[in-house]
Amino acid sequence: MQNRTKFIAKVGILAALAAAIMFIETPLPFMPPFLKLDLSEIIVLLGAFAIGPLAGVVIELVKNLIHLPFTITGGVGELANFVVGCSFVVPAAWVYKRKKSIKTAIMGLVIGSVTMVVLATLVNYFVMIPLYVEIFADKFSITPEESLRSIIQSGAEKNQNIVDLATLILYGIIPFNVIKTIVVSLLTFVSYKRVSPILHR
Repeated sequence: MQNRTKFIAKVGILAALAAAIMFIETPLPFMPPFLKLDLSEIIVLLGAFAIGPLAGVVIELVKNLIHLPFTITGGVGELANFVVGCSFVVPAAWVYKRKKSIKTAIMGLVIGSVTMVVLATLVNYFVMIPLYVEIFADKFSITPEESLRSIIQSGAEKNQNIVDLATLILYGIIPFNVIKTIVVSLLTFVSYKRVSPILHR
């Protein structure tokens, strides 16, 4: 019972912190304007490394639920953030949990990064962007084709190589997630040793 209470308390605090950080978004040069970098995944990873993969999933879920009332994407952005975030956090924490060491931490972060980039590519191409296109079209009473064209044009303003959905994925989604995983992995790696004693109390 005490362990469960500690689990809930830690997850709640970390989820609230991650949700707060999620509101701090930074646009990246040459990236479509709807792709903004937030560092909330660092908090999720720290929790997952210290408490376990399940904690990472719960923190990821709660932070997106907290963010949901403030969404401008009809919930698609939060759904994508949850799915893609879990694809990064769960493999990384699972590898690290098997044998906790610097080597497995690095290995976990690399495996999680690759998994996230691959899944983000597939999910955005086949599910998330088409879903957002439909929501955007319905919201502004335009056709799905016009909706997609608007999204492509916003990306083309930053990168002229973006001309359709495939190039949006190639020149937008993929490099964005590569940059995100590198930044988050490095910051998680250098900060975990300092905060892990607190998380293990």
